[in-house]
Amino acid sequence: MADTISSTISPEGSLEILSQQEVNRLHDTSRSGLHELLRSCALAVLNSGNPTDDGLALMETYPDFDIEVIQQDRGVRLKLTNAPAEAFVDGRMIRGIREHLSSVLRDIVYVYNEIQTHRRFDLNSAEGTTNAVFHILRKAGTLKPSRDPSMVVCWGGHSISREEYDYTKHVGYHLGLRELDICTGCGPGAMKGPMKGANVAHAKQRRSEGRYLGVSEPGIIAAEAPNPIVNELVVMPDIEKRLEAFVRLGHGIIVFPGGVGTAEEILYLLGILLHPDNSDMELPVILTGPAGSADYFKRIDEFLVYTLGESVRDLYRIIIDDPVEVARVMRKGIDNVGEYRRARQDAFYFNWRLTVARDFQEPFDPNHETMAALALHRQQPVHELAANLRRAFSGIVAGNVKERGIRLIEAHGPFRLSAEPQLMARLDDLLTSFVAQGRMKLAGEYVPCYTLG
Repeated sequence: MADTISSTISPEGSLEILSQQEVNRLHDTSRSGLHELLRSCALAVLNSGNPTDDGLALMETYPDFDIEVIQQDRGVRLKLTNAPAEAFVDGRMIRGIREHLSSVLRDIVYVYNEIQTHRRFDLNSAEGTTNAVFHILRKAGTLKPSRDPSMVVCWGGHSISREEYDYTKHVGYHLGLRELDICTGCGPGAMKGPMKGANVAHAKQRRSEGRYLGVSEPGIIAAEAPNPIVNELVVMPDIEKRLEAFVRLGHGIIVFPGGVGTAEEILYLLGILLHPDNSDMELPVILTGPAGSADYFKRIDEFLVYTLGESVRDLYRIIIDDPVEVARVMRKGIDNVGEYRRARQDAFYFNWRLTVARDFQEPFDPNHETMAALALHRQQPVHELAANLRRAFSGIVAGNVKERGIRLIEAHGPFRLSAEPQLMARLDDLLTSFVAQGRMKLAGEYVPCYTLG
């Protein structure tokens, strides 16, 4: 039986000072339909440091865990019952974990009241959705108007080799030496490595306010706890708003080796940049990894060119086994972003000018019906095909690591995807290569959650 501790703690950060009305809403909402979501995400945060990426297995390990928001005149307290003992030192919760727990509470419960159910946000429109993303980020304190462009978004897989993980640290180190900050999905692997490297470099440069920003969403948080280096955490309501937050916060994007989730992110990004309204957008994009990852990027590049056209290569640069060059190119690219936005009097902290089409904003609920209905053919604009391919990969991610997706697969078998024959063959080759390289799961034998045909 796992070691557990029961305790009552005070939140850390933005939940420390709330009005009585806000406390009442927090208390009421947490006891309603959001309780199970809050419980699963809180358990993952408290389990930080454990390499599991199976949210269902984690819940089964701690079946008696519970979290309750306690209403008090002075604010709120969190009552934890049978929490993982690893989250505590001598009976006191580790401060970073307490901060992350408070961020999860803020963004799942408080933002639910203020954003998702508030009439002033039209989440059925592009403008309203972007406005909601902005307000969530502002509430979390992630928008820094006084800082020059410095935020590098790093994407990549949690299921990567030791060589690839060390490479992400080396890249992060050289980014940090050039006084660049890191934003990731906040989990393990390629999301943790760049932060570790940058943290050391920032210490050498005496950069006392280095930023290690984690942007996640409830399903991912429940499967992959935030890594301990994250000093700013924001949880978006769904994966689409999470991805939009990345591209509006970031001044440059680096993609490390990964699997289906990384392919999803690449397709999201390139689909947006391929939109005609973004033809002059300044946003450096680098795909990089160690020498052993060259074939991975070769396959990604071939798939992108086949599906989206030769011109897609103009939107990114592939750099293999050269962390210094990656950092130099990114530093120069972000300097160009600064000049681009100054010339247009754009904000540094949020990219309002970027057009994000509605296809990239509408939440996609992956299930057997929606996955089978995806239009996977080339007789459509390239940015629309990218959106549908992104949804397909999103469904595979859900079937791999998210509790609801896992349960759907267990109950009804694998998702079925249909596409035109040649595209089907290319998609099958790409996914098969991910499986062969062990890029689908963190540990254990992989059983595909999809079929093609």
